[in-house]
Amino acid sequence: MSKIKDKIYDFKDRLRDRKMLTLVVTLVAIIAVLGVVIFKKQLEYRGLAENSYNNAFYQLVEYVNQTEVLLAKSTITNSSKHGAETLTNIWRNSGLAETYLARLPIGTQELEQAQKFLNQVSDYSYTLANKTIAGEDLSQEDLDNLTSLHQYCGSLKDTLNQLEIDLYSGNIKWGELEKAGGEALTQEASNLSQSSFGSMVENLHEYAGLIYDGAFSNHMTNPERVGLTGDEIDEAKAMEIARDFIGNNRITEMTSNGQSQNGNIECYSFTAKVGEEEIFTIAISKKGGHVVFMNSNRDIANESISPEDAVAKGKEFLESKEFKNMKSTYYMNNGGVLTVNYAYEQDGITMYPDLVKVKIALDNCEVLGIESTGYLNCHRDTRELSDAKITLEEARSKVNQNLNVSSSGLAVIPTEWGTEVLCYEFKGNTADNDFIVYINAETGEEEDILMIINTPEGTLTE
Repeated sequence: MSKIKDKIYDFKDRLRDRKMLTLVVTLVAIIAVLGVVIFKKQLEYRGLAENSYNNAFYQLVEYVNQTEVLLAKSTITNSSKHGAETLTNIWRNSGLAETYLARLPIGTQELEQAQKFLNQVSDYSYTLANKTIAGEDLSQEDLDNLTSLHQYCGSLKDTLNQLEIDLYSGNIKWGELEKAGGEALTQEASNLSQSSFGSMVENLHEYAGLIYDGAFSNHMTNPERVGLTGDEIDEAKAMEIARDFIGNNRITEMTSNGQSQNGNIECYSFTAKVGEEEIFTIAISKKGGHVVFMNSNRDIANESISPEDAVAKGKEFLESKEFKNMKSTYYMNNGGVLTVNYAYEQDGITMYPDLVKVKIALDNCEVLGIESTGYLNCHRDTRELSDAKITLEEARSKVNQNLNVSSSGLAVIPTEWGTEVLCYEFKGNTADNDFIVYINAETGEEEDILMIINTPEGTLTE
């Protein structure tokens, strides 16, 4: 005991020495700095890991959503060529979804089942794609299996979308999932997430008994820009056109942003102040002085205008700006602003390449924006269309019998090769989804299928 006391007294005596005291203080400071550096590094690595997991998860959600849409389309296709393309895209998207799922730090039974499911969707779609490429038609059993896969994929999609909400709200963090494994999902996910995971795994267990254990808003551009008519104008003339389009009496201030490129169209760009606060940006084409786009992002106080009235207002606005014979196709409500797609109509035939988008405020019906790139690239007042070589009835016989057709007509649609094709357009539904099927009016081949997505915000197509 005395030896211990002697050592303590000796240590105290040494600390009285300035050199020894300086050394101890320096060591303590170094240790503290190292601790701070290590802590910051840990936070940095944790942040990088969190970002990596977030990116993998959002990619997973995107590819699962695409797979679900493609599976729905595959159940009503009646064309070997189009079916092969759809099935090949299912194989690709489900495979990519599986890859991103494997990057997440979760080993729960539910997500292991999801990985198995995606693997089997990929394998099965690849087999059916090869079958259709070889010229064989899908059997009723094949179509029934695809319908089942679509239902299970819908369950997986809903579960992942709910998990995405939980991640955004902060109810779930990847670091906690990585530490706690499957228990974290049970303890921290919302009740809806828990029930969704539970029902999903039951459905995926059922699925094990099966064979295996992208209207036209992205319109084409035309290098000839046939709708871009007229002579070149200077900036002063472009500003005059911009003022007139917005309403010269409304503008309190206007400045030039110089020249810009909007898609493949050279423009003059301007910023206009309307009233005390509202700001518009507008681009006028150098050739012909056409309005390429206009946009304002003001807040909407309350929605007092119906979508139907807003659609009518948008058409009236287009008429006043010399966009004649425009027909509304689809719309979307985002934060009180209705974005409507209008397509040109010639002799009752919808010309989808000639597309104009209009943004309308649902508080006072003010037109907040317009985008006319597709129209300026493709529009002609009169297209020389060849006569349909098959009748409406003959085209209807090419549509999958599972589709209950509600309306039909003729339409010109753009193709991925930059051309246009005259089609019969059939709108209808199956037990689960609404679709639009396009049958080539010359060859009778299935040209395209769009799935209609009805949401509280509006109507979309994929």
